[in-house]
Amino acid sequence: MDKHEGRDAGTIRLDDPWYDALAVGWGEGEGEGAGVGEGPDEASGDGAETSQPRSDPAGPHVRAASDIYLEVQRSAAFQEVRSRYRRFVVPATVGFFLWYVAYVIAATTAPAMMARPVFGSVNVALLAGLGQFLSTFVLTWAYARHARLRRDRAALDLRWTVFEQEQVRRADAGERNRARGAGR
Repeated sequence: MDKHEGRDAGTIRLDDPWYDALAVGWGEGEGEGAGVGEGPDEASGDGAETSQPRSDPAGPHVRAASDIYLEVQRSAAFQEVRSRYRRFVVPATVGFFLWYVAYVIAATTAPAMMARPVFGSVNVALLAGLGQFLSTFVLTWAYARHARLRRDRAALDLRWTVFEQEQVRRADAGERNRARGAGR
């Protein structure tokens, strides 16, 4: 499915751009600087994967992979995704931690209250303990729902942006390497 602008769920790209991509440094051959898809004879040796930007004597500034990631990290879209993440995770973590600490404190400081029967042999402590498990599952569900509705689409768009910029960077590096090889 192609990537299109808009909010309709059918207009985003559902496949993962890096699903089949190798991790950095994996399967790149023995020579340092060999890029993905380059054989040992085609290895550039110029360290195009390192983080320092370089200038090619025959061409303009070469964008390193880290430059792309830093650019995306500074973008407003990335900051919005991170902000949405923090707006959910920080209060949820604080709330869950307070609920857990309240349970522990109540169990240690008010054993008579915790031992009070609710019905049959079920007491307040047992219900609160089961509530801990229930709240864990509810919080997990709420996190997954929040991620799906508020962050996943924007994060996937950012992944595609980085993937496309990385493809352009690799293509540019490949052209420079071929030009350098032809000039020998």
